[in-house]
Amino acid sequence: MSTKTQTTPQTAHDTAPKSSTGGTAPAVNGMPTVTSDKKTTGDTAMPARAPRRRAALAAQTNWQSVHDEVLRRIHTRQWKPGDLIPKEVELAEQLGCARATVNRALRELATEGFLDRRRKAGTRVASHPVRRAKLDIPVIRLEIEGRGQKYAYGLLYSERRTPPPEICTNLAVTPDSDMLHITSLHLADGKPYMFEERWVSVAATPAIAEADLSTISANEWLVLHAPYTKGDISFSAVLASETEAKILRTHKDAPLFLMERTTWNGDHGITSARLLFAPGYRMHSAI
Repeated sequence: MSTKTQTTPQTAHDTAPKSSTGGTAPAVNGMPTVTSDKKTTGDTAMPARAPRRRAALAAQTNWQSVHDEVLRRIHTRQWKPGDLIPKEVELAEQLGCARATVNRALRELATEGFLDRRRKAGTRVASHPVRRAKLDIPVIRLEIEGRGQKYAYGLLYSERRTPPPEICTNLAVTPDSDMLHITSLHLADGKPYMFEERWVSVAATPAIAEADLSTISANEWLVLHAPYTKGDISFSAVLASETEAKILRTHKDAPLFLMERTTWNGDHGITSARLLFAPGYRMHSAI
């Protein structure tokens, strides 16, 4: 983050030498300058202080406070659905902050569904705001420990091989791509919690080929070492196969919660995961 330094313009008060007893000091640019030993307060403060006050206000106004103020105006119907809101420059002036700060806040509100931003058409309050649930990619170990349970993990299978057709489609890779195929089991208090089957592109994350996935899960390793820019996720209910039932210690055809997730870094597919949770799993998300 760059730091801006504001320079106060020099005025007659800055350049005129002050008399020790008050009165008139030598002329500046041909004009006499009157000085005084009295301190100025309130409305009589020196003009040079105004830029300093604005700079202090801007320092206190971050993008989150701009976000909250814009949201307040929307909720109180100061800005009604469909209304065109002020331009970024105008909002920056109103709120005493940089335009970039306003831009960040408005982008976040657009992502949350409150604003409709269109190039050359301005920004409007969304006519039909849609709240979006935020889903983070959790580290399963921390999720289990956050429930107050003891975590354990076992690597079942790990092999470098070429991908099947569905993985080629999911990650936009070719049939001869170098992939790491992994299956593992996560446990909570000694009981099966989630069965994980995952494909990882070695070309997108070369370091994973050297990682010891018997001591750290692919889920946790990727969260720590493989940043992503986009992804997709789907949820469904499935019936346990005989193999899945055996791994999760349940019966065949037991109803299971399935999460399928793919992540990308730019145009490069990183991983495609199939996460199968044991019976009784419940997911919670805030909106």
